Amino acid sequence: MTTQRDQENVGQASDVLLKVSDLNVSYGRVHVLQDVSFEMGSEPVGMLGRNGMGKSTLVNTIAGFIPAQSGTVEFDGVSVLRRQPYHINRAGIAYVPQGRRIFPSLSVHEHLTMVGGSKNGRWNVESVYDLFPRLAERRKSGGADLSGGEQQMLAIARALLSNPRLIIMDEPSEGLAPAVVDNLATVFRDLVSEGQSVLLVEQNLRFATELCDRILIMVNGHITADLSAHEVASDKAVQSKYLGVS
Repeated sequence: MTTQRDQENVGQASDVLLKVSDLNVSYGRVHVLQDVSFEMGSEPVGMLGRNGMGKSTLVNTIAGFIPAQSGTVEFDGVSVLRRQPYHINRAGIAYVPQGRRIFPSLSVHEHLTMVGGSKNGRWNVESVYDLFPRLAERRKSGGADLSGGEQQMLAIARALLSNPRLIIMDEPSEGLAPAVVDNLATVFRDLVSEGQSVLLVEQNLRFATELCDRILIMVNGHITADLSAHEVASDKAVQSKYLGVS
């Protein structure tokens, strides 16, 4: 965390970084998340499930964009549920949304300088250019002129500039060519090797199981399994039961 974090959001050190307990979220009469509970520390954790199972609703709720009816979300021992998204970001959680949400009229450099980064933190504009040399080459290009892979790089770079303790990535490989996905996997590994905690929501079974230590599986608004990535990758029966992979 940087020295500019809100001290009220800073908890005591703990092996459990993120703890979600009995979380319930509804859209009108549709009960989307039903008593969702899990916890994670510094290890990279993946979340898999078919479309419509509630994965994006869960991470949007953690990030503060969707209100919960009940339950708790604690980050480093401090409750962040029902806080504004910018307060949650200041507490140390960065969110890379599904669909990237890049401003089409802003250049790459404008996106990054708008966030800025901390002089005392690991990540600033120049260090994310080092991580993503392609963005440095395209720094004057508008968001609408970037490829899908470049937009995803920019979305991740933007999140890193808050120097988070936890990054939540929602479907980062969606719609990208295999070569671009491989490049993102390399970046992911580099971040994890530096100690960055990541919660990865994915449909891509191989991407998630090769990059994460644990896999949470969501079915119909519940976390129905918490397995090692190796078990999910190697057990066809598990894939068929939870993910519909034949």
